[in-house]
Amino acid sequence: MTCRRLVLPVLCLLLAVLGTAGQAQAVGYRYWSFWDRNSTAGTADTADTWVYATQGPSTARPSDGDVQGFRFSVSEDSKDSAKPRGAADFATICAKTPAREGSKRVGLVLDFGTAADAPAGSTPPRPRTACARVDEDATTADALAAVAKPLRYDTNALLCAIAGYPSTGCGEPVSGDRPTASTSPGAETESKSGAEKGDGDGGPSLGLMAGIAAVAALATAATWQARRRRN
Repeated sequence: MTCRRLVLPVLCLLLAVLGTAGQAQAVGYRYWSFWDRNSTAGTADTADTWVYATQGPSTARPSDGDVQGFRFSVSEDSKDSAKPRGAADFATICAKTPAREGSKRVGLVLDFGTAADAPAGSTPPRPRTACARVDEDATTADALAAVAKPLRYDTNALLCAIAGYPSTGCGEPVSGDRPTASTSPGAETESKSGAEKGDGDGGPSLGLMAGIAAVAALATAATWQARRRRN
């Protein structure tokens, strides 16, 4: 059936509004991102020094003195992922872990994210650092396992939890109407009030409902006009 009559164009507009409502919500994913620190050891200034890792933690083999980070957050892809927060460098992280022959030390920054990124009912632990002393050929995953158990992986070897957080879920999609997580050091963005973002149950926004009501009103008016002309 085509939209040729007077009433049908309005009804088609209504269907278009309903059909595209879901598409208007951008989808992100809740997961642990993995980062390399591109800075000189002993440098406290960490601004813009985190680089998204090109390998996974199970294949990356850091050298002695490297610093790597993990950040739990919600993002669409690596371009908008939140970086680990904090200003600790290798000298600070591993100050109490002396070098030892036959092993290497890897500084790890573990950022469990903000309340806005946390799964429902979960409270993220505070960010922390750890110095892992591991074998010279160890991977980042080995270093992580040495200082941040329990770890949890899915069947595709995707890292799902560090130090047991979060307790459930792994890379699940999150609707685009969630609050935006903060990426600034030490900052945490809390959820907006229900009056600002709607009822928070994942249903249509007030703006969308108002639009549907307006289109429905137009449809009613168009139907009345069509009947009046026929009479």
